[in-house]
Amino acid sequence: MLDYHLLPLTTGCKYTNALSFESIWGLDVPDVTRSRNCHTQSAQNRFTKNYNIHTPCIKFITLHFWAGSYCYVLEQAKKPRFPNRVTAISDIITLVEDLGNQIPDKSWMLYLLELFNIQNVAVELNLICQFDSQNYFEAIFQGVNKYRFGHVLPTVSHSYFRQIIMNSQRQTITYLLEDQNSKQTERFELSLNREFGFEALSHFTGIEWWNKMGNFPYLIRYLVEISQLVYGIADEPSDGEAITYRPYNALIPNNEDSGKQYPISFDNARIRKEDGCICYNVGSGNCNTGLTYNY
Repeated sequence: MLDYHLLPLTTGCKYTNALSFESIWGLDVPDVTRSRNCHTQSAQNRFTKNYNIHTPCIKFITLHFWAGSYCYVLEQAKKPRFPNRVTAISDIITLVEDLGNQIPDKSWMLYLLELFNIQNVAVELNLICQFDSQNYFEAIFQGVNKYRFGHVLPTVSHSYFRQIIMNSQRQTITYLLEDQNSKQTERFELSLNREFGFEALSHFTGIEWWNKMGNFPYLIRYLVEISQLVYGIADEPSDGEAITYRPYNALIPNNEDSGKQYPISFDNARIRKEDGCICYNVGSGNCNTGLTYNY
């Protein structure tokens, strides 16, 4: 049983991906992401994605965009940092309104709950919306789809609790999804080996686009509210099941530095009195990076 304590109370790592010729021209279209690897760009834990394609006949093409924020806590000197010994993250995503399907052919977008471990391996539990109106939640590890949630499905006006837990004792990652309206729960457990570092380096919240038809981000599918952004620390190193959760109080913006404008808005960032957690809305609009917030 999880001991779930919610206490009232860098620009981080995104990935490098070499897109294949088949992927670019739609000869092998995946549902969502291809394999990705993180790398450190500087001592300040700043990371970027590069999509340079070095072939005799193909020029530089960007098919992949993102905008969002890294989650931090503020020290007494108001300096943001990511907490130590984090083994879990979670949020709640509420689908406020369906804005219609304007996703280009063979393309998809993601509402991200994403952590990177101390080896910069991405672990994600995302809401994915496709060009063909397939909308679903997916567990992803290191850019590879591992499990599509088939029982808990996205419905407008419903709220969904998303949680990722890394357990070094069992050598597993648990992806947990709960419909807060129907109370239906679905989980997926991924077994790993001891070479994986079961500690988080960063937590990213935001939007990601994959566009197979053009070099631009496009309108999102749902207007959503993101709330209860928290991190979890195991109460005892020997007990990966008992976890205490605490809220963040700072968001630092991040994007892929393409210079594009994103047809979305990050609005109404606030601390909810009910739980002391950061909450914000994502809707249609115009912005050039993710959300900045501190409390």
